Amino acid sequence: MPENTIDCATACINGCVLGDKCPNLEYKQESAKFIQETSLDRMLEIAEERLRKKMTEPPKWVFPEE
Repeated sequence: MPENTIDCATACINGCVLGDKCPNLEYKQESAKFIQETSLDRMLEIAEERLRKKMTEPPKWVFPEE
């Protein structure tokens, strides 16, 4: 499977399958930095804030095209 058509969400569940050829290496570094510099309590606060925001948003209706 070519690198530019891989679906990382499904192919890389157990780890990156492309290694150094991964098109998302920059995000890996950003993620590692965030995890290192952010406490678990702060991460939980961020998650709670996002969940609260999502719960207060109005529903989004999707109508099928006819």
